[in-house]
Amino acid sequence: MGGLLNRQDRVYPLSLLVPFAVHNLALKVHDVASLPEKLGPARALKLMRSDVFFNLGYALLWLGLFGAARAGPLRRAVVFLFHVTTMLVAIIRASAHECFRETGTTLDYDIVALWLTRPKDVKQMTPRSAWVLLAAALSYIALGPWLVSRPLGRWRGWSARPLDGTPGEASFFLGPLGLILQALGFGSLSLLTGPGTPGAGKSFARDAFVNLIVTGVKAAMTEEDAGASAEHPAAGVRLVRTPRTERRNVVMVHLESVRARSVTPYNEQLMTTPFLDELAKKSLLAGRAYTIIPNSLKASISANCGIEPSLRPGVEAEPGGVPAPCLAGLLKGQGYRTVFFQSASANFMYFGGQAKALGYDEYHPLESMDAEGFERSNYFGYEDDVMLKPSERWLTKRGDRPFVAEYMTSTGHHDYFPPTRYGHEGFVEDDKLNRYLNCVRYLDFFLEGLIEQYKKLGLYEDTIFVIFGDHGEGFGEHGRYVHEDNPYEESLRVPLIVHAPWRSQHGERVEGLSNLTDILPTVLDLLGYELEDGKYPAYSLLRPLPEERTIFFSCTNRDKCLASIKGYEKYIHHYGDRPDEFFDLSEDPFERRSIAHKRAEEARKRHDELLAWRSRINATYRR
Repeated sequence: MGGLLNRQDRVYPLSLLVPFAVHNLALKVHDVASLPEKLGPARALKLMRSDVFFNLGYALLWLGLFGAARAGPLRRAVVFLFHVTTMLVAIIRASAHECFRETGTTLDYDIVALWLTRPKDVKQMTPRSAWVLLAAALSYIALGPWLVSRPLGRWRGWSARPLDGTPGEASFFLGPLGLILQALGFGSLSLLTGPGTPGAGKSFARDAFVNLIVTGVKAAMTEEDAGASAEHPAAGVRLVRTPRTERRNVVMVHLESVRARSVTPYNEQLMTTPFLDELAKKSLLAGRAYTIIPNSLKASISANCGIEPSLRPGVEAEPGGVPAPCLAGLLKGQGYRTVFFQSASANFMYFGGQAKALGYDEYHPLESMDAEGFERSNYFGYEDDVMLKPSERWLTKRGDRPFVAEYMTSTGHHDYFPPTRYGHEGFVEDDKLNRYLNCVRYLDFFLEGLIEQYKKLGLYEDTIFVIFGDHGEGFGEHGRYVHEDNPYEESLRVPLIVHAPWRSQHGERVEGLSNLTDILPTVLDLLGYELEDGKYPAYSLLRPLPEERTIFFSCTNRDKCLASIKGYEKYIHHYGDRPDEFFDLSEDPFERRSIAHKRAEEARKRHDELLAWRSRINATYRR
């Protein structure tokens, strides 16, 4: 090394490269240690291998470039790029760590591309401590090498110019070209992950910066698997009145981030929602209801429109993006008024523009409400009682026409700040899960207040109440947190309860497989309408569900996962990131033991069915 750079020129890059590598490796050690499966030293080192190779290659690359550009404008350009590139890599590494800490999933290209369009949400949902640490790291990257090298240079009697030096002779391996070639070699080794490691996929095993590049290249090279566009079978559907048609109101209560296992009607050992439990005893309850994509907007499309949502983000928010009429639009054609209330900001998940696409003429987001005296429940919304006064004002002025109203709650969403209005209870010891369960408990009070409002205004008896969860949440059951890329039951299985006060006084329970698309045909069946000139790919819960029904799922972000359930057999495809999984939910409802090795032939069949389903959905939305 002595023949390549003078002593001060070595100090300058190494004063940044050494702490940079230590910082990166420390974050990866933290991520590895947080995996749900306890790994031995050999497996842990295997997951660190890509990071070690990348950091070693990164250091050699810059030492080689510093040796090649010894002075003048070229040296200044190298120094500038050195700092800028290191800042970029540090931001990606810190973001990947925060993403894994919050969700249990890796930071891939598609996730970055999605969140770059939502910088305000990123800022609000990221903990202040993470911003402080990142700011400290970037400050050192910008000034640290200069602060370290100049005092040392004066103390040791080195040149006062930290960026100029006269090198002696060096061997090929210590010369600039040799170092750069070695850097490329170690960089290529960082791409190799080998077979999936238990507890982590290939994306996790890659260095964060390397993974972002790999997934970006893959996204650029992957063509959408859809042929010619296909019209949705419900595109031209219209309602037809029958002798049993009744003009009743319809209320959709969208429970944000509420999973089935965390509400009392689906888990009698957990008294989070006693009011909903009593209501369910006089309602139709779907015992095995699922969301198709664990995402608020996607679930809203399924629940309101009776169709499977697009597998790509934001498509439905585009003009003409919903390929079939939705419930509010259909009933508007029958003389109904339509209104959408939301306790979250209009910017949340594009709902500001999406409500109209769903068929709602009137839209009341948080910005239109008086939030004084109400508490924030997360980074984008307030407690849901903020909707009650606007709801009452609208209902008293609506006239005599029947109506469709949706109430989109927000309290259950990450980052789980349960309002104090109704107090808190200690359900479990884990703080984050307990805060979530208290958010669910709060929603029970909101629901009770809403029902009481309808009773007070004399609307209750003539109203159909549809109460549904849009998706669940993960709390580390499978190493996943939150919901977006979580294909397990805690994220996909949701409550679905249809309460019609004039029927089901003793309660009904549907045990067949169902999903949120079944809401639209169920409501139309209750109202007594029939369909002409089209068909929705869903079923009324008032009638027997097909025993051989297969339900398909997708993670929110592209190429993260696909899944399907037929009967009680569930298959999960991880796109090669980790081994695919197969579970028998009748014997293993918490998905703890994959039996994929025993069901290889069935897994291959399911894999082909999932790819065909994905192609069909893409073709429908390609229009």
